[in-house]
Amino acid sequence: MKPMTLAVWMAGGAMLAGCAATGGPTAVAPPTAPICKAVTEGEIAQLFDRWNASLQSGDPHQVVAHYAEQSILLPTVSNTPRLTPEEKEDYFHHFVENRPSGKVDMRRIYIGCNDAVDAGLYTFTFGKSGAVIKARYTFTYHWTGDTWLITSHHSSAMPEKQ
Repeated sequence: MKPMTLAVWMAGGAMLAGCAATGGPTAVAPPTAPICKAVTEGEIAQLFDRWNASLQSGDPHQVVAHYAEQSILLPTVSNTPRLTPEEKEDYFHHFVENRPSGKVDMRRIYIGCNDAVDAGLYTFTFGKSGAVIKARYTFTYHWTGDTWLITSHHSSAMPEKQ
């Protein structure tokens, strides 16, 4: 038996898929490509500013509102991964008590179709104690059709003393 080419296989599948109850062919709509949100690197960089402003509000609920329901937070000053909104809120409740302010020191932004990554280095200064933590970070974002939400956030303190 001769192997079937992709074109023959697809034509046969389209004919089968296109048969109506009367047995005659009907039109088969081609799959549609996703509509990609047009976005610039500057707009993705502003998502950090939006998140940082919510930290400075002191309201952990405001911070968690930037995270997708099915997201993961691997936080800077905790060994526990945070998966649920309640777990994230618990982490940020303690984090915002120290009045953190973040500043991006270096970053790379990558943009895809309705997804983006912002990764680099940032520094947190804590207003309550004056402590400073330099850390690495990665935020991944997804466009929901209405807003950009964080789908994963990894942050870890720099391992080498400077």
